[in-house]
Amino acid sequence: MSIIVKPKILIPKDVDMSKWAIIACDQFTAQPKYWNELETLVGDSKSTLNLVFPEIYLGQNDEKRIKDINRKIEEYVNSDLFYEVDNFILVERIMEHETRVGLMIAIDLDSYDWNRVRVPIRATEDTLLERLPVRIKIRKNAPMEFTHTLALIDDADKEIIEPIYKSRHKLRKLYDFELNMGGGRIIGYEVPNSDEIIEKIIELLDLDTQVKKYGTDAGVLMVIGDGNHSVATAKCIWEETKKTLSEEEQKDHPAKYMLVELNNIYGEGEFHPIHRIVYNPPAGFLEELTDSLTGAGVMKLYVGKQEEYIAAPETASNGIMLVQKFLEQKLKENPNMVVDYVHSEHHLVSAVEEGGDGTIGIVMPTFPKSELVNFVVNVGNLPKKSFSIGEAEEKRYYLEGRRIVK
Repeated sequence: MSIIVKPKILIPKDVDMSKWAIIACDQFTAQPKYWNELETLVGDSKSTLNLVFPEIYLGQNDEKRIKDINRKIEEYVNSDLFYEVDNFILVERIMEHETRVGLMIAIDLDSYDWNRVRVPIRATEDTLLERLPVRIKIRKNAPMEFTHTLALIDDADKEIIEPIYKSRHKLRKLYDFELNMGGGRIIGYEVPNSDEIIEKIIELLDLDTQVKKYGTDAGVLMVIGDGNHSVATAKCIWEETKKTLSEEEQKDHPAKYMLVELNNIYGEGEFHPIHRIVYNPPAGFLEELTDSLTGAGVMKLYVGKQEEYIAAPETASNGIMLVQKFLEQKLKENPNMVVDYVHSEHHLVSAVEEGGDGTIGIVMPTFPKSELVNFVVNVGNLPKKSFSIGEAEEKRYYLEGRRIVK
């Protein structure tokens, strides 16, 4: 089982990169103003905005949008738009408060499972199968993939990605530009000794290392920090594709792999909570939420323009799980209620005010990133949207691509 391989990464040429790269499709779902401004900025320029399905538009003529996306991907692929990099790419993302460093790699989807089983690549959050059909429809007919997925390795000694970053001045620079809509600056460097780096990453599976970290030989190499549903989508497509291939054909088929950015969980920056906003809550919602949460902690709510505080568990994971369980039960009981997910507390405040009377914002606790892999190994998956690597504007942008068909 290969687990990690060098991807043949496609980078666009002769385009305005500040319009080419756009934020992850699952961001700003409660803020149409963001996407309206982005569409105006991009205009008729070549852009990944034409190649992905922003989730804010789900339920609005989905079939037409999917066909348009597939048509645009074909158009871009057939227009000599890209050049190929047959190595890892070191990505330096410079934001207002931190710099995130990662490696663009390809993971073997046979090494991944979203269920709680012993595989080298694990999900961190619950995978909701009902969120996959639109993504599957796009990917199964697409010759290329673009990614917003971030995978995380548990490298407390910082021996893998960080040394490459320190020597970045020796590497060939592939791109360097300002991301649109306040995303900061991004720089990409080709990493020529990618095979050596693969060996270093695989060493994290050493039995003694695993037992020291997790109390057992967990066999975990990395976890998916962002983009859990995107990886699940790629896995579903690969499982179907495999049925049409011989064992020999499966070995190097491009759909067997997925492009991701690999980060060190001990790298710069903290996890950020993803807050909940509730539209059309039923009568008694606040009282029932208060009754469902107990503990020595505190949770902040925004009710209209007012702040309220209720008791909550001290442990972030318990608070997250209890709130999500309560919301999902209320959604089943109240078809008119809507829950959305908002990054950054100031965005939550704005969304609550724009939501009108009755709208409620729930400020979620921060899950400690140093506990993540141990939690996944010894407890299980967190609920969906439990944490964010960076605030909304700091999420990964679609930029690099990779062929997924022969």
